Amino acid sequence: MKFKRHTKLEYGLKQIDIAPLIDVIFQLLIFFMLSSSFTFQSGINVKLPKAITSDVVKEENYIVTITSENVLYLNDKVLTLKELKETLEKTNRQFPLLIKADRRASMGRIVDVWDLCRNLGIERINIATNQE
Repeated sequence: MKFKRHTKLEYGLKQIDIAPLIDVIFQLLIFFMLSSSFTFQSGINVKLPKAITSDVVKEENYIVTITSENVLYLNDKVLTLKELKETLEKTNRQFPLLIKADRRASMGRIVDVWDLCRNLGIERINIATNQE
């Protein structure tokens, strides 16, 4: 039994045209660029001070963040000093508290938060720093 050979493919087609392939690649590239979402996670921008003698805290903490504009956050929720006091009065005093203060935040605001926590009976207070 003898099979026919396709002479057109063997003799007539010398080169493969890659222009349609390039078009498809560019269309796929544009599709993925337009369909992907460019959402940024919202967060609090804080530049922590540097310290040589800092330890890594591995426990769960209540996190009080003080921005460079002296705005207070408790676990990503904006609070005033009075609201912070009311919230911390209701919490468990056995959990440590972590103060993440921007390096440009006023020292008075940091001391206010520190004194508030000490008056409420929270004994384990840490200040977040960068190790560098």
